[in-house]
Amino acid sequence: SNATDVNTIIRPPYFFISGFIAIPDMNYYYIFLCFVYIISLVGNTFVMTGIYVDRSLHSPKYIAVFNLAFTDVCESTALVPKLLDMFLFSRQLISYDQCLTSLFFVFLFITMQSFNLTILSYDRLVAICCPLRYHMMITHRSMLQLTGAAWTFAVLMVLISVCLITRLSFCRSLVIDSYHCDHGPLFRLAAPCSNVFPNQMMAFLNPCIVLYLPMVFIISSYICITHALFTITLPQDRLRAIKTCTSHLILVAIFYLPVILTYLLQSLIPTNARIINLSLTSILPPMLNPIVYVLKTEEFKLLILNSLVNISKNIIPI
Repeated sequence: SNATDVNTIIRPPYFFISGFIAIPDMNYYYIFLCFVYIISLVGNTFVMTGIYVDRSLHSPKYIAVFNLAFTDVCESTALVPKLLDMFLFSRQLISYDQCLTSLFFVFLFITMQSFNLTILSYDRLVAICCPLRYHMMITHRSMLQLTGAAWTFAVLMVLISVCLITRLSFCRSLVIDSYHCDHGPLFRLAAPCSNVFPNQMMAFLNPCIVLYLPMVFIISSYICITHALFTITLPQDRLRAIKTCTSHLILVAIFYLPVILTYLLQSLIPTNARIINLSLTSILPPMLNPIVYVLKTEEFKLLILNSLVNISKNIIPI
């Protein structure tokens, strides 16, 4: 039958992920991926365990931090093992259902990472601009509601993108020009034999909702925070307020700047460089987030110090 027949949906048994095949000397990159994945798992597990065990970290803010660490573990696990599997066992083929499942989870956790950073930005905004009302506005219940709403919205948004893929026919190339089942390269394969306009609309809306709107909110919140800092008269209080924002600002820069620059300049970047850049923007933030929080947050420094003291007491009994 005609491949463009509206009543016919051609779903291939598999796709071929081109990945890094065309890029020379990628063996070292896979070793780097393995290292990054291990650090991501260890670091984020430490952050989650620390928040769970230490009662001083049972505050509304650390609900968002715990959620960010959990999201980082899930994002790394959804992405890196498949990349290592493709390299170690040359398994570039992925079934249709596995591809859509991978697409769903990778984009879900990337979306949640952005939303988590936005929630943390809101926490800092209230803490510095409305300090007297902070404990009224930022409660365990409100933070759980914000986090739950973010998860619900992210699931629905990514689910719509995946469902729109299922209505497409793939009658020509089955080679996905990316390092995973990426949304854009996937729906563009169906362009010769399907109407991909709804997919194009989602491809336009997704970055706006996941990247640009959160970034606008975060920038606006820090403009308000900067204004509030100038109203603080005591230098030590101002310095303390700035310190509470530094870790979050570093996380924001690590996540948003590389991916936004890559998207804005993708027409100017060669394909191989674009694939490597996008892979780095997906795998590096989950590794760096716990490192930044542990190094920049006084509560975690105190937690590490107490842990070392307890270990030394056990090893060297007094």
